[in-house]
Amino acid sequence: MPETKYTKEIGEAICLGISQGHSLRKICNSSDIFPAVSTVCLWAITNDEFAEQYARARRIQAELLADEIIALSDDDSKDVSGELQMPNGVAVQRSRLSVDTRKWYLSKVLPKVYGDKVLNEHTGKDGGALQIEFKSVIDDVK
Repeated sequence: MPETKYTKEIGEAICLGISQGHSLRKICNSSDIFPAVSTVCLWAITNDEFAEQYARARRIQAELLADEIIALSDDDSKDVSGELQMPNGVAVQRSRLSVDTRKWYLSKVLPKVYGDKVLNEHTGKDGGALQIEFKSVIDDVK
């Protein structure tokens, strides 16, 4: 397949689809006007204008996923099923998986916003307080 030449219109259409929550693969496979996924990745590496637009679209896509987490968590429409209104564990587990997958993805693509806060603490010997020792350079010379 020949490499598709970048055009601003195709780049904008791809970024619009991404910012609406569609995957790059789905967009590229949706029509013959779109190039292969590998071509879009190449554009993102070699074309600064497209790279900036693509990165912005990906951030918007991630924010949409954050909104989806709330919607998935609040949707209890399938939590019970049947005439006897029995708990539907399969639907609950599917919702949990969907939420957890989105949370994991967000923690990787936007770690400063959605990642776990990492706190580093320094301790001394056996977990005790740090001992600070000042040493003079002059003493070493003698």
